[in-house]
Amino acid sequence: MTTTRTGTATRTVPMADVRDMYVVHRAFRREFGLLPGLVRAVAPGDTARAAVLARHARMVLLGLHLHHTGEDDLLWPKLLERCPPDAALVRRMEAQHEQVEDLTGRLGPALDRWEVEARPAVGEEVASLVEALRAVLVEHLAEEEREILPLAQRHVTQAEWSQLGEHGKGQMALRDLPLLFGSLLEECSPEERTMMLHVVPFPVRLLLQTVFARRYRRYVSEIRGTA
Repeated sequence: MTTTRTGTATRTVPMADVRDMYVVHRAFRREFGLLPGLVRAVAPGDTARAAVLARHARMVLLGLHLHHTGEDDLLWPKLLERCPPDAALVRRMEAQHEQVEDLTGRLGPALDRWEVEARPAVGEEVASLVEALRAVLVEHLAEEEREILPLAQRHVTQAEWSQLGEHGKGQMALRDLPLLFGSLLEECSPEERTMMLHVVPFPVRLLLQTVFARRYRRYVSEIRGTA
């Protein structure tokens, strides 16, 4: 909490509750950890299976891109303004985002080729690029959790933090939003699950716990080959 004064009145402003970011990060670590093995397991020429995994990879990559552009647009400028002594740290975060974008830019064309050919050599290129991406990402996420999130708790309000969660939703396919939210809920403790669902309107919350939950379980079975 922080206290602000307007005229003779004072009010307490809630500061950022960053617990949701840990959940998001765990989901990215999981998905990029699973993908290389799933890609390498595709039989030569099985373009149907390759297409399923390529679409999933693109969805996760778009989620990561929007997550990072949200930080680029909404978080880094605030931290640069409000905590100048940590400017070098924020600039390092920006540079790490550029590394991630470079790897995702190379991954896109490889996914396109693999989807239509399902050749093992191209699949290995995809898997290796995902592994390289995950290595950079894991280091970045760890530093962000260690250094950036404590800054956000002190210098960013909850209202400002909530804008991060809304960023980019309009750029996602509507059919993918419940799947992405399901991927977050998969990583949640009971307390985190309550926290994540609390901010969702009741009708959507009900769907996420019933219809969309079943759909997500089917989707996971299809992607991970457990159907």
